[in-house]
Amino acid sequence: MEKLLAGKVAVVTGSASGIGRASVELFAEHGARVVVADVNEEQGLAVAEALGNEVAAFRKVDVSDPEQVQALMDFTIARFGALDIMYNNAGISGAIHSSFLDDDLADFQKVISVNLYGTMVGCQIAARHMVKHGGGSIINTSSLAALTPGLPLLTYRAAKAGVMQLTQCIARELGVHGVRVNCIAPGHIPAGMTFYDISARIKKMQPLQRQGSALDVANTALYLASDLSAQVTGVIVPVDGGTNLGAPIYVKERA
Repeated sequence: MEKLLAGKVAVVTGSASGIGRASVELFAEHGARVVVADVNEEQGLAVAEALGNEVAAFRKVDVSDPEQVQALMDFTIARFGALDIMYNNAGISGAIHSSFLDDDLADFQKVISVNLYGTMVGCQIAARHMVKHGGGSIINTSSLAALTPGLPLLTYRAAKAGVMQLTQCIARELGVHGVRVNCIAPGHIPAGMTFYDISARIKKMQPLQRQGSALDVANTALYLASDLSAQVTGVIVPVDGGTNLGAPIYVKERA
C-alpha cells in the first residue's frame, strides 16, 4: 500500500474517539507521525499508546484556550520536528432545545467557543507555522447540519456554518503561502455526538443507500491531507451519502 503521508506530521484534535480517532489512526497507517489531541486524557492516551510511541503522542488540550493550543503546537514541533497537517476536528453538540426562545445563552457561548472559536484558534496558530515553513494542509470539520436550518441544535448549526465561511476566507488568504485549507461536512455518522439511530430511515433520506461511518470521513480527510489534493483549497466536502441533494428519486423501470 502506498503511504500517502510518509514523512508528514499531523495534529488531529478531538481524536480520542469517533471521526478524530478514525482519522488519526488512518494518518498513522499512511506513514504520518501523529499527535492525538483531546480533552479526554484517558481515551486519548489509549489511542496514542495503541499506535506506538515512535508514531504517536498524546497531548491534552482545550481547543478554546489559545495558550493550550499554542502549547500543543510547540509540543508537536519539539516531539516530531514539524507540523504539516492540522485537522481541527474537536467539537461539542451543546444542549437540545425545541425552541429558539428556550436556548440558553451560556450554552450558546460554550458551543461557539469550542466549535467556531476553537477552530479559528487552531487554524491561526497552525498557519503561522506553516507560512514560515513553506506550506501545509489545514482541515476543518463542519457538518451537514450547517446547511440545513432548523431546530434542535440551533447553536451547533450556526457554529458549523461559521466554520465553513472561516475555511473559505482563510483559504483565500493563505493560498499564496502554499497553505491549503479545506472543510469536511459529515452527514449522520454514528459517533460520540450522534443522538439517535437513523439507519432504518437511510433509504428515505439519502441517494446512497448505506449508513456512513467515521472511516468514510477519515478517508476524505486523508485525501485532503495528502498531495493527492495538491490543487484543492477552499472546498467544503459533504460526506453524507448525498443527503444534501434531498431524498432519493425512485424511477420505475420502462417497459
